[in-house]
Amino acid sequence: MVLMADCLFLIQNSEYSNQINQFMNLDKHSTVAVIGAGTMGTGIAQIASTFGHHVYLFDISTEQLKQSEEGLVKILNRQVEKERMTQDEVDGILSRITFTNNLDSIEGSNLVIEAIVENLDIKQGTFQKIEKLVDENAILASNTSSLSIASISSSLNHPERFLGIHFFNPAPLMKLVEIIPGISTSPESTKSARSLIDAWGKTTVQAKDTPGFIVNRVARPFYGEALRIYEEGVADHATIDWAMKELGGFKMGPFELMDLIGHDVNYKVTESVFKEFYYDPRFKPSFAQKRLVEAGRLGRKTGVGFYDYREDAQKSEPNKDRKLGENVLNRILAMLINEAADAVFMNVASVEDVDLAMTNGVNYPRGLLKWADEIGIETVYHWMNTLQVEYREDRYRPNPLLKRKYKNEETFYGNI
Repeated sequence: MVLMADCLFLIQNSEYSNQINQFMNLDKHSTVAVIGAGTMGTGIAQIASTFGHHVYLFDISTEQLKQSEEGLVKILNRQVEKERMTQDEVDGILSRITFTNNLDSIEGSNLVIEAIVENLDIKQGTFQKIEKLVDENAILASNTSSLSIASISSSLNHPERFLGIHFFNPAPLMKLVEIIPGISTSPESTKSARSLIDAWGKTTVQAKDTPGFIVNRVARPFYGEALRIYEEGVADHATIDWAMKELGGFKMGPFELMDLIGHDVNYKVTESVFKEFYYDPRFKPSFAQKRLVEAGRLGRKTGVGFYDYREDAQKSEPNKDRKLGENVLNRILAMLINEAADAVFMNVASVEDVDLAMTNGVNYPRGLLKWADEIGIETVYHWMNTLQVEYREDRYRPNPLLKRKYKNEETFYGNI
C-alpha cells in the first residue's frame, strides 16, 4: 500500500524533475558563486569572471578575502606586463567579481561551487545554508578531491542538483576538470554543469563517485611503488626520479613531486584512499613517508624532505645505470597501467577519459592505456605477473581487464 505521504513525495519530486529539465541550462549570463577564497576558490572565480560571469566570491574571513583580491590583482597585472592580457581585460575581470563575507549575497546565483576545507560536517552545513538561499533551479557543486559526492549531498533536500566539479591547482592554468555525478545527481544537472565547464575552455572527464575519482586514484602507484622500491633499497630517491624523468619522460620524479606537494598532504591523501578502499594493499601507505611527516621533514615548505633544499646542502646524485633505471621505470609504469585498467574495469571512467585525465591533470607524458598498447599488452601483463609471482602479495595482482586483453590478444583502443 502506498501512503499519502509517499504519493506527495513522488509528486513533489516529479515536479522538481520537470523544473530541472526546463530551467537548468547554464550559460555566460549565469551568476556564479564560489565558496572559499583560498588559492583554489580564487582561481575558479578568476576563470568564471574571465568568461563573462558575474561572480560572488565568499569567505567568512575578511583577511582571506583581502589576500585573495590582492593576490588576484597581482597575478592579473603580471599578465598585462607580459602582454598576455590588456588592462581593459583585467579591469573587466576584477569588476565582475564581488568579494564578500556575507553568505546572503549569493542569493540568486545559478551555479555555486564550494572550495573549502576537506571536512564533511563543515561542507554539509555550508550546503544546507546555501540551499536555503538559492533558487531550486540552481546547481550546487563541490570541488572536493577526497570526499564522496553522495555523503556531501545527503544533507540536502534536493541532491538531484548536486555534483562534484573537481578543478586542479592552479585552476586557471590546469586544463582538466573532473565531473562527478553522485548517486542522486540528475543527468540534466551533470550535462548542464559539464557543458558550462567545457565552455570555459577546460577538458572535462566524467568519473564515478569513488575514492580519488580518476587522477588521485590512478596516480597512487606513481608515489606508492616508488616508495616501495626506495624502502627495499633497490634504488635511492634521486635514481628513481632520474629514471622516471630521463627514461620515462615524466616532468617530475615522484620524490621531487612529493616534496613539492608536501609529505603531510600527500601522505594524508594516500591514507584516506587506503581507508576508503577498505585497506586494499594496492594503496598501502609508506613507513618511510610517515617517518618524514612525524619528523616534520615535509619537503620544500620546510626546507628538507627526501631532498635537502637548505643553503649549501649537498646535492643528491642519481645512479645513471640504464638497466637499473629501466627496471625502476617498468615496475612503476606497470603498476600505473594496472591501476588505470582497474578504473576502466570498475566503470569509474572510460578508456579515453582515464588517459585524458592523466595527461591533462598530472601532465603524464602519454595516456597510460595508450602507452600500454604501444608497449604491448603481453609485455605489461608479464611485468605484473612477474611481480606477483616474486612477491606473492595481493598488491601486485594483475587486473582482470588486463588479463582479458592479454588472453584475447586485444588492445585498450581496439582489437589487434
